[in-house]
Amino acid sequence: MEFVAATNNAHKLKEMRRILERMGHTVLSQKEAGVSLDPEENGTTFSENACIKAQAICEACQKPTVADDSGLCVEALNGAPGVYSARYCGRHGDDGANNQKLMQEMTNVPPHKRGAKFVSAICIWLPNQRHAVFEGECRGSIGFEERGENGFGYDPLFIPDEVGIPGTGETLPNVSHRTYAELSADEKDAISHRGRALQLLEAQLPDFLADASIIGMASGPAQSL
Repeated sequence: MEFVAATNNAHKLKEMRRILERMGHTVLSQKEAGVSLDPEENGTTFSENACIKAQAICEACQKPTVADDSGLCVEALNGAPGVYSARYCGRHGDDGANNQKLMQEMTNVPPHKRGAKFVSAICIWLPNQRHAVFEGECRGSIGFEERGENGFGYDPLFIPDEVGIPGTGETLPNVSHRTYAELSADEKDAISHRGRALQLLEAQLPDFLADASIIGMASGPAQSL
């Protein structure tokens, strides 16, 4: 199936394209679809923001569209930065400043209280207004320093509980405490919040396409810690 990825984030586009193409789909960027919109993400949940983006881009290009809204929820910060993850420092998309603020907020938090999870809500929106949301999460903890060069956003600070075994679909405990940014693409995709949400989409896509009554399919709540 061909999808338009509703994102202007080059890192997110690369990751969504990599995962969906591995599943046999084709992914167009907004530019390739002739769309230059940047919808305002004013929802209060990841799912709401994903739907806002997917609907706007789908209506502009009249092609099946997938959008991701994702973020980091930290237990010691009562779930922050949450839906404000991309603009935690006060401006949008400054990964370095966001990471610096997170480390400052976590300065006096001991190792056993640094639990966190990454959450992703993936919305698929069709030109006939039918849509569904699939939610995935990855649990882990926040490190004391940034490590790794492979990721983006908070990846250098997030230590997942598990890592994927490339080519098997299986996972192992992250005994070496590597961050998202220290994992290979295959190791990360197998356990990441975005990878898991897209796996749910893939598993349920045939039913969604076949049943015209399905709107708003989801895997369950993704906001609470």
